[in-house]
Amino acid sequence: MRRIQKTAAIVISILVIFAAYGFWETRQPVGTGVSKGNEKAKSDNSGTVSLVDQSPLKTAQQLAQLATMPEEKPLAQEALRLADFLVDLTFDSALREALLHPPALTPETKEITDRLQKTEKILKADQDRAKQLAELLGKAPESKQEGLEVDLVQAEADLELDQDEVDDAKLDLTRAGGNRADKIKAMKKEHEETAHGTSSAIPSGPAPVDQVGLIYRIQQWIMLHQKQLALSKAKQQTDSSAALLASQHNSLDAELDTAKEKLPELSYHAKKNKSGEVPSPVSALEKSREDSANLLKATEEIASKQRTLSEYDQRIEELKELGTIYVQWSDIVSGHQRQILHRALLGLLFILVTALIGLFLSSWIDSIVSRIPMDRRQVESLRTVTRVSSQILALALILLVLFGPPNQLGTFLGLAGAGLTVALKDFIVSFLGWFVLMGKNGIRLADWVEINGVTGEVVQIGPFHTVLLETGNWTDSGHPTGRRVTFTNSYAIEGHYFNFSTTGQWLWDELQVVLPGGQDPYPMVEAIHKKVLQATQQSMQEAEKEWRDATSSREMSGISAQPAISVKPVVGGVELGVRYITRANERYLLRTKLYQAAIDVLGGKVPPPASPQPSAAKNP
Repeated sequence: MRRIQKTAAIVISILVIFAAYGFWETRQPVGTGVSKGNEKAKSDNSGTVSLVDQSPLKTAQQLAQLATMPEEKPLAQEALRLADFLVDLTFDSALREALLHPPALTPETKEITDRLQKTEKILKADQDRAKQLAELLGKAPESKQEGLEVDLVQAEADLELDQDEVDDAKLDLTRAGGNRADKIKAMKKEHEETAHGTSSAIPSGPAPVDQVGLIYRIQQWIMLHQKQLALSKAKQQTDSSAALLASQHNSLDAELDTAKEKLPELSYHAKKNKSGEVPSPVSALEKSREDSANLLKATEEIASKQRTLSEYDQRIEELKELGTIYVQWSDIVSGHQRQILHRALLGLLFILVTALIGLFLSSWIDSIVSRIPMDRRQVESLRTVTRVSSQILALALILLVLFGPPNQLGTFLGLAGAGLTVALKDFIVSFLGWFVLMGKNGIRLADWVEINGVTGEVVQIGPFHTVLLETGNWTDSGHPTGRRVTFTNSYAIEGHYFNFSTTGQWLWDELQVVLPGGQDPYPMVEAIHKKVLQATQQSMQEAEKEWRDATSSREMSGISAQPAISVKPVVGGVELGVRYITRANERYLLRTKLYQAAIDVLGGKVPPPASPQPSAAKNP
């Protein structure tokens, strides 16, 4: 194993140890929360307001939308119920406070209040007038009823106008902030319509399908972490609200106790009074009417604040209970986070172990391949193939752990098949070309062929490649060069090739001889022609037979393999050319034999024919 492989193996081994430790530590099961109620709370779509704090309900509704797991839904439902009830208590307290302590009048609100009081007086007077006219109409004689009816219609019109003016003044006063109680009432009505009249904010669909894959685990953990942060923030808000209400409760409690001590008639209600004795009432004859009215007003105000104090206690308890729900909910989310982390560490552990095994396997394969008694280039090729194969297998396993198996297997296989078809187009075409080459019009081992301008003898035909032992061109020497040329079999489909072995490897060769000048050339021409005919007689007959068998066309039935001669004058004599048919593998031996016969004729060793009659031959 090389140094870099050893370093990588050590680092991966350390990471494997940490991943295994984390996997073991996160093995605890997920906890289950318990619901404390079964009432359904409805969603609230109203905007944010300043007079009444509706944030607990809005927060509960936002968190309820995140309740996707079955264990979360009961807690989300209970949180909605508590938050809704808490907002109802807040509305009641705010309304009571607005009635007891109306806001101070500004010049604008004072002008609107005076106008409202004036219009209300006018409305009351017109109502009395309309009532009187209605009574008179029933008692009046017929002669006066017509006039009374006109007055009654006019009075009803005045009433409608008065009512519109009163409504407008009330709306102006509310808009100017001088009628806080009406505004709170309108807000409470809107809250009841929206929060109690719509469907639950909790998702009602099935839980999301648990997918496989390290990437999905990481995304799921991040979502749960964000949910836990939202729950923690909601818990902090409820704690802050409870602390603020507790402070207001204590302040109001002290204020009430002081107010009770200042009034002798109510001092026995004070907490500092330990005796619990009720003082004897003061006779009404001893008090003035104004003192009695002031005492009654103070008592009613103290009683109202006492109810507010009780509502503070109730709201604080509801907030504490809501905070407990958020804590239980957060515990469930933490448990799921722990489970997701446990599965993610298992996937990470598998990836690290796969990488570690891949490193050791690569080193082991290198050591085995290096011991095989093979050529150095073959050993290196085998090492490369095994290394790349193991790396591809490890990468496929790692990707499967990272992304998980595809959801749409059919679509995935279709896309993968299309991608492989495009990527492996040449290999596929080459494989199909192998079947073409194995057919009737294909090639065989030892055939002489020409492929893409390269001529040679076929020495290997594989499923994807064809190997030629290169030779020279047919018109050149034609001797093997010793080079192996490899082609993909796609040429059998996409291109063309020449097979010189399909009809006996026949080719036309030419004998060229220069006859000396100063003597009759025709006897020597006839003698050389006769020698060529004798030497190629058998080849000529076989070639004509094979050509006739190779084609069924009648136009090709007259094809001839007879030698053809041509004579032309050249400097110093006459050039004789004789074209003849021969086998490709016999061309050089036959050519040598014919040249030897031509030399014998030119040297006089072979007598010329008896009839020196010249004959002319044309090229076919």
